[in-house]
Amino acid sequence: MGVFVFLPLVLPLSAWPVARLAELHLHPRTATRLLTAVATVMALCSTLCLALLMVVGTAQLPGNPLPDGWSDAEVRAAVPYDEIAGKAAIPALVLVLAVCGRTLWRHHRVVRRARRALAALPSRSVVVLPEEKPYAYALPGGHRDRVVVTTALLRGLTSPERRALFAHERAHLTAAHHRHLLAVRLAARANPFLRPLRTTVVYTTERWADEDAARTVGNRTVVARAIGKAALLSGGGPVPGFATFTGLAGFASAGPVPRRVAALLRPAPAARSWPSVFTSVGLAAWGAAVGTLVSAMSSANSAVTMVLILRAATPL
Repeated sequence: MGVFVFLPLVLPLSAWPVARLAELHLHPRTATRLLTAVATVMALCSTLCLALLMVVGTAQLPGNPLPDGWSDAEVRAAVPYDEIAGKAAIPALVLVLAVCGRTLWRHHRVVRRARRALAALPSRSVVVLPEEKPYAYALPGGHRDRVVVTTALLRGLTSPERRALFAHERAHLTAAHHRHLLAVRLAARANPFLRPLRTTVVYTTERWADEDAARTVGNRTVVARAIGKAALLSGGGPVPGFATFTGLAGFASAGPVPRRVAALLRPAPAARSWPSVFTSVGLAAWGAAVGTLVSAMSSANSAVTMVLILRAATPL
């Protein structure tokens, strides 16, 4: 395997340039899909390589349950600095699995609690809560998606701005933004080098919903004004429950609001599926794509090599 087993652990650094440039130069839909795919693949590759290193480290521990042949010198020679890297991978992989498992558990718990809280209300696509805290969020529910909004927020918006609000939240549900957000959240938990991609996706999903809302309403200025008003009404404070955890409450409180408003006051971004290679964002996108490909090839090569070595070291 050689150094190839370590490459997926650090190759997420190759995606940092596109994480910074995508939100400025790509259509939000393209940026969200690109960064989600890159983050997911790189997180899976780095986790796989941690697992391979953990096998080498576990085989060296006294009383391990693995076959004795797996601790032979031929197996350890496949990994540079096998004693240090192998043993360090054990707590690292346990931590990754624990953190990702906790994230999934919290996600499902919060969604379940939100659905249970709304179960007694009429079965409508829009739920208006009589609360004095202004917020709104989209609640995916499989066969019954809902938009939740409070009367405090609706009172502060005009009729066209309310249409923009509902169009924004429905865009989150239609495009399944919660799946993108959960994927990059798990990826950032699996490999901290992927956190910039998660931060960008949180922003680009909001921008994606902004653009869809502007197209539905037919007036970009109305959507910009609605976002600004909602931010002022909410005071920039956090939104409770489901919205805070998933990041889907962006209409009322997610930021950075000034950048979203400024983007809506400009012409709609071009909906190119892939940027030209002769631009800075194009070079960054291709760099991230190459980094993802190398990460996938390195992890696949390491996995196949490890399987062959372990099979040869295992007595029949």
